Amino acid sequence: MLPTELIGYSDKLSAAPGQTIAFKISTDHAAYEADIVRLIHGDVNGPGFKSEDAHSFGQQVGRKQIAHCGSYAKVEHHAALSLSGSFTLQMWIYPTTPQKDELQGLLSKWSDNSGYILTIDESGALDLLLSDRKGERGQFFSTGKPMRSHQWYFVAATFDAESHIIKLYQLPLSNYPLDDTSAVIERPTNLSALAQSDAHLFIGAVDEPLSFDQNPYNGKIDSPRMFSRALSADEIERLRRDESPADIDGLVAAWDFSLDMASARVTDIGPNGLHGVVVNMPMRAVTGHNWNTSAYDFKHAPAQYGAIHFHDDDLEDAKWLTDFEWRIPEGTKSGFYAARLRSGEHDDYVPFFVRPKRGTASAKAAILVPTLTYLAYANERLAGLPLHSAGITNRPLVKDPLDVYLEQHPEFAMSIYDAHSDGSGCCYSSRLRPIVNMRPNYRMWLVGAPRHLGADLYLVDWLEAQGFDYDVITDEDLHHEGVELLSNYRVVMSGMHPEYWTTPMLSALESYLGNGGRLMSMGANGYYWVTAIDPERPHIVEVRRGNSGTPAWNSAPGEQYHSATGEMGGLWRHRGKSPNQIAGVGFTGDGWHSPTPAYTRQPGSFDERAAFIFDGIAPDEIIGNFGLVLGGAAGDEMDRLDFALGSPPHTLLLATASNYSRQYMPVIEDLLELSTSLLANQDPRVRADMTYFETPNGGAVFSVGSITWCGSLSHNDYNNNVSRITANVLRAFSLA
Repeated sequence: MLPTELIGYSDKLSAAPGQTIAFKISTDHAAYEADIVRLIHGDVNGPGFKSEDAHSFGQQVGRKQIAHCGSYAKVEHHAALSLSGSFTLQMWIYPTTPQKDELQGLLSKWSDNSGYILTIDESGALDLLLSDRKGERGQFFSTGKPMRSHQWYFVAATFDAESHIIKLYQLPLSNYPLDDTSAVIERPTNLSALAQSDAHLFIGAVDEPLSFDQNPYNGKIDSPRMFSRALSADEIERLRRDESPADIDGLVAAWDFSLDMASARVTDIGPNGLHGVVVNMPMRAVTGHNWNTSAYDFKHAPAQYGAIHFHDDDLEDAKWLTDFEWRIPEGTKSGFYAARLRSGEHDDYVPFFVRPKRGTASAKAAILVPTLTYLAYANERLAGLPLHSAGITNRPLVKDPLDVYLEQHPEFAMSIYDAHSDGSGCCYSSRLRPIVNMRPNYRMWLVGAPRHLGADLYLVDWLEAQGFDYDVITDEDLHHEGVELLSNYRVVMSGMHPEYWTTPMLSALESYLGNGGRLMSMGANGYYWVTAIDPERPHIVEVRRGNSGTPAWNSAPGEQYHSATGEMGGLWRHRGKSPNQIAGVGFTGDGWHSPTPAYTRQPGSFDERAAFIFDGIAPDEIIGNFGLVLGGAAGDEMDRLDFALGSPPHTLLLATASNYSRQYMPVIEDLLELSTSLLANQDPRVRADMTYFETPNGGAVFSVGSITWCGSLSHNDYNNNVSRITANVLRAFSLA
C-alpha cells in the first residue's frame, strides 16, 4: 500500500548478530505495529511476495517527523562575529537561481530582530538587512539590480558607524557590453550602531530550519570574509583583485573553502579561528571565481577551488529521532531483512541486511548486495520526465504508487540520476533518509517489475527454493574490509545491477579472484561507475559523472574529481579498469522492449571446459525465453564480450541474445558519431553475452550478461534452463 502516513529509515544498512539497528519512523497514525521480517521474494507475481517473521515489537506510538532540505555552512556563535559598529562583509557568489522569488541567504547572523543578513532578494538583487542597537526595527538596503544566473559576482557590504553610510558592491567578474547588473550604491542611514545577536552565523542560508526562515541559497560561494571596520574603496578593490585579506586591518574571519574539501569542516584562516561545518552536504571541490582552466584536478590548483555549491534541495541526514531498536540476536540467519510497519491499510518496509560477524562465514557462497547502486538510485525522480514517456519501450510506463508518494515529498531529496532545482547534477546520496524506492515491493516504472533490491530478491528466493546455503554481505562492507571479507567464501554472487564500485572494492575483488576465488556475475552493467564513500561520513556516496558513459548529467568543467577521495570520476573503463577485465563482459546496450530476445548457445558452450555449465541443457535449446521482468532473461541492460576492452583472451562465449528491437540502443561510450544504425537495429554490439573464464589458483568467473536473468529463475516452479544453468555453476563453484 502507499505509505502516505507511514514511512521510515534505519541508521545503518548492514549489521551482524550482536549489533543494534535503530529505526526512525514518521506517521500521522496514533499507533502502528512494528515487526522484523526476513525478506525472501518481493514481486507479487510468480511465487508471490514472501517473508518470514523474525521478531515483533508490538504496537508503537506514532509521531510525525519532518525532513528539512537545503545546504549551508554553520559557524558557532562567537563574540567576534557580533558586529556592533562599523563592518565589512565580502564574498564572491555565483547564483544559479537568482530570480526564484524568495530571499536567498548569503551570510547571516540574526535573531530577535537583531544582527545582520546579506541576501539575494526576490528580484535577484543584493540586499543587506540591519537592525539598530535597540533591536526595534530592521532596515533594508538593496542594489536594485537583478543579477544574472551562472555568473560570478564580487559582492560586499560596508557600514560606517561614524558617517552612517551603507555601501553595497555588486560587481560581475566579466563586464560584458550593455551588462546592467553592475552596481555600487551608497545610502545614508540613521543607524549608528547595530543590535548584537547571539545567533550562530550561517553561510548559504538565513538560518537553520525551524528557527527563523531558512531561505537557502542556490549557487556557489567563494572566499567569504568579515572585517570589523568599513573598508575603503581602495581596500575593497584589493579584495576584488584577490589580495590577501590578512594584509588588511580589522580582519575578523576569512573562510577558505579550498581547505578540508574531503570533510564537513569549514576552515577560517583569519585571526580568530572561527571554523564551522557544512550541513546537508553541499557540493565541494568545485571551481571558484579564479579558476583559469589550467588545472582540472583540484589537488593541482586548490586555490582555484575555493568555492562550495549550495542547493536548496540538498539533504544529508533527515535527523529523525529513533522510535525502536533491534539488537540482532546471536544465531540470526544472514539475509535480507526489513522492519515491517503496519497501520490500517498502510504499510512500509525499511530494509537492512544481516551479515555474519567479521571474520566468519556460515556458508561457502555469499551474495554481495550492491547497496551503493541502491543509494545511487535512491529516490530517483526520472519517472516524471518527458524523455522517459515515449520511444524507449513498447509497454505503457506506469508509476508505482511509491513514485507518486515521492513526488509529494521533495524533502526526501533525490538520486544521483537527478538534477537539483538549479539544474546542476546531484553527485551525493545519503542513506540517512527515507528511501522510498528501496523497498521489496517497489515496481520500477521503467521495467514494470522490481529492480535493484526487489530484483535481487529473485536470487534469494531461488536459493531458498533450491536449498542452497548462502550468506549476505554488502559492498559497503567490502569497501571497509577488503579482500578479508571475500576470502571467507568459495563463491561470491553479485546482485542484478552491481553498477557502482569504489577503488577498495575493485581491488578486493581482483585480489579475491587472483587468489582462487570464484565470481558469479548475476546481472549486467556492473563495475561501471567510479564511486567514492566519504571517509568521515560513510553514509554518503559520491559520483562525479565525467563527460562520457550513459549519465543523467555531465560533470561541469573542472569538477570531475571526487571531493571525498580526490580521484577522477567517470567510468572505470576510462580509468583503465573496464568491466570486461573483471567479469569478462561489459555494458553494451539497454532497452525495455518486451519480450526480450532469448539466448542461443554458441561454440564456446560445447568446449569441455564449459561442460559442467550445460549439464542437462540440449544443444539447440533456447535459453531464457520467459521471465517475470520484460518477459525474458536477456533484457533491460546487457553486457558483451569484447577482447579489445579487456575480456581475458581465454574467455568462452557460451550463449548470446541478439536481434534486439529499435527500443534498444548501444551505450554512448561506444559511439564516435551518430548514424542511422542507431535506429535500424544494425549494431552487432547490442547483445547479451554469457561467458566463462578461469582465473589463477583455481578461480573462475561466470557472467550472465543481463539484468533480467534472475527474473527467470522461478519460471515453471524453478524447473527451467536458467535455473538449471545457475545451479550447475553454483554447485561447481562451491566445491572446496
